[in-house]
Amino acid sequence: MNIKNVIQTNKVTIGLVIVAFIMGSWFTGGESTQVNTDSTDDHKSHTTQSQIWTCSMHPNVQLPEPGQCPICFMDLIPLESSGGGLSANQLSMSEDAAKLANIETSAISYGKAEMKIQLSGKVEYDESRIGNITAWVPGRLERMFVDYTGIKVNKGDHMLELYSPDLYATQEELIQARKLMDSGTSQSPSHRKTVELNLLAVREKLRLMGLVDEQIQNIERGDSPSNVITVYSPMSGVVIQKNGVEGAYVNTGTNIYTIADLDRVWVILDAYETDLPWLAFGQNVSFTTEGIPGKTFHGRIAFIDPVLDEKTRTVKVRINVSNPESELKPGMFVHGTIHASVGGEGKAINPELANKWVCPMHPEVIQNSPGTCHVCGMDLVKSESMGIVHTPGHQHESLLVPSSAVLKTGERAVVYIKVSGDEPTFEGREIVLGVRVGDYYVVKSGLSLGDEVVVKGNFKIDSAMQISAKPSMMNPDGKMNKSQPMNHQH
Repeated sequence: MNIKNVIQTNKVTIGLVIVAFIMGSWFTGGESTQVNTDSTDDHKSHTTQSQIWTCSMHPNVQLPEPGQCPICFMDLIPLESSGGGLSANQLSMSEDAAKLANIETSAISYGKAEMKIQLSGKVEYDESRIGNITAWVPGRLERMFVDYTGIKVNKGDHMLELYSPDLYATQEELIQARKLMDSGTSQSPSHRKTVELNLLAVREKLRLMGLVDEQIQNIERGDSPSNVITVYSPMSGVVIQKNGVEGAYVNTGTNIYTIADLDRVWVILDAYETDLPWLAFGQNVSFTTEGIPGKTFHGRIAFIDPVLDEKTRTVKVRINVSNPESELKPGMFVHGTIHASVGGEGKAINPELANKWVCPMHPEVIQNSPGTCHVCGMDLVKSESMGIVHTPGHQHESLLVPSSAVLKTGERAVVYIKVSGDEPTFEGREIVLGVRVGDYYVVKSGLSLGDEVVVKGNFKIDSAMQISAKPSMMNPDGKMNKSQPMNHQH
């Protein structure tokens, strides 16, 4: 056989092999392809029935197949099915996952809710110790002995001389009535009684014109009326306002001087809305002022303004302060400190005034028994009637939760508590908070003594809850379980 025949024979053989291979691949591959397709369809059907896909940014998006979020176009992730026996607001994780998340818990307990409140304000006049010297009759200011403001005067000091035609005429009436009374020895009893009544009426008329008894007696002893009448100060204090000048005419009721007694002053402090739960009538207040360095003054809260200033968002708190040496001057700025306590009911308490009797107008007047106030004469009342909470059985300690355990959204407060289980399990719960006490909040409801709350890692738990489309801080759908109001007794 020659070489040419050999080559042709090999070509035929190779061609048959290739055809056989292609035919075999076609039949075999077709069958194999059909089986794989069926298997893929079965797997897809199984996945569709058992797997839900969600968006990590929008957990409310839940689709039966993978794809992109219709809101933010992020790739969807598979939603893990909740563990058996877990409620909608519970999350379980492995021990390793809990360690990786650095989760720490702490059992809440009762404690004293005490806080030091810093307030600022200023010294003002005691409004109950301000008096005016007014003209009781029309006339002319002949002389003003006190001719500028700031002068300290005592009760009975002469203030001014006033010329008044009405006073002059009434003085003449008094003198004539006195003379008629003295010369009427031979008069009948009825006529003498009439003269006596007339004399008493003229005396009273001068008294209503502002004259004191000594002035009226001097007029009766004289033979002629005086051109001017001296006006005396009805109180001690400092002249803070002068409204007249010599030679000016005044009418009845014209204010000539204003006098303020500085032996006691008011200190008005500004309290913000967040400070109000800590404030109560009768609380001790200490304060300092830069004008008197090194000295601390003390007083008690006498009044809390019932109206909030809408511009400053503050409430005025008044303190009555004794000032016998006139060290405190109206207008001085002060810095006040109140050591306040809040009881279990969320109200400020004042143990010092328990079962005491106080004056509603002057809280510095405190007695152990009923009586009257030596300042204003009002009947003393029980301290509890003024809102001072310190009754028998009152819970003085409050249930406190660490502030780091609370997730606040403005309207809601959420904590995560550790519940019993084979693996670390945490439950989200809405609670109602009271005032903040340093690094703690007072709990009004939602937690009980001994509950173990997450103080570190709660944001990670909340994120996992949100990704799992469970109720979380920002996604309250499903409504977390709220516990019944807790029992404060312990």
